[in-house]
Amino acid sequence: MLIGEVSRRSGVSARMLRHYESLGLVRPSGRTGSGYREYSAEDIRRIFHIESLRSLGLSLQEIGRALDDQGFTPSALVDDLIRRTRDRIAAETELLTRLRRIHAAEPVGWEDVLQVVALLRALASQSAAERQRAALSSGDEVPVPVDALVEAVLGEPEPNVAGALRWALARSGGGTALLAEGLDSPVAAVRERAVRALAEMPGDEATAQLRGALANRDGTVRGHAALALGTRGVADAVPALIDMIVEGRNDTDAADALGALASDTATADRIATRLVDRLAHDVTGAPARGRLTQALADIPGATASRALVDLSHDGDRAVALTAAYLLRLRDAR
Repeated sequence: MLIGEVSRRSGVSARMLRHYESLGLVRPSGRTGSGYREYSAEDIRRIFHIESLRSLGLSLQEIGRALDDQGFTPSALVDDLIRRTRDRIAAETELLTRLRRIHAAEPVGWEDVLQVVALLRALASQSAAERQRAALSSGDEVPVPVDALVEAVLGEPEPNVAGALRWALARSGGGTALLAEGLDSPVAAVRERAVRALAEMPGDEATAQLRGALANRDGTVRGHAALALGTRGVADAVPALIDMIVEGRNDTDAADALGALASDTATADRIATRLVDRLAHDVTGAPARGRLTQALADIPGATASRALVDLSHDGDRAVALTAAYLLRLRDAR
């Protein structure tokens, strides 16, 4: 079969067939009387083998080895192809993400594009100072895509940089849903960064996500969510705040949040009743009872006062002394 017919049947151009011949990949088995290349059935099979291996991403040099080296085993080469393909996909995915972020910034000219690229690079810098400068300058001239800020917030280990990034994200007014996804991360540090960022986000959407976080499996997430909701006046946080006091996790902040929530008589009485119920719980140890008693100090109303009177006669001397002292302070006020 002549080269033109081979090209038509195989879909490989005559030029490429000549290139294969120059590399020694496939050589026509014969020549016509006029000197034209003539391919045998075996030659054509080899051409199809070459094209099949090319479709896997092998180089022509690797294809030559695969076809001619009788001792060649494909497993190592296939493993290497898998690694190279994964690397290529990762690089292409990263490029696609960068392009989408630039597009989201809605640049009006190349100067804007270059500024966004510079900010994105700075956010990914190895230098904490450079990352912090990028966070503080974000949005001054061109907006930084929200997903880039969320990614930076969830991955930032340096406290000062993390604070600047949370400020930048809150300033942007978006990213609440993306942060909420971080609450379910398998990495504890990411979950904590997500809830801390949500705590600084304004608006009803962030409050709703924080409410949902009260049921999170991670106690740290629940605690940060409860403290944030307490400052927002959300009474749903009361049980989680009392749990924090019992467990001794940020108990002072939790008690302050309960005091802030007890702004009206009905809420104050409900909080005081819950604290008294926990004090009476059989498994509540002495240190926890002491913290619960102290938490009653900032709860106004008759229910808290009666509870302190009762506790001033408690069998635990430390609790009784604490309650008596708090009663004197209340009387002085």
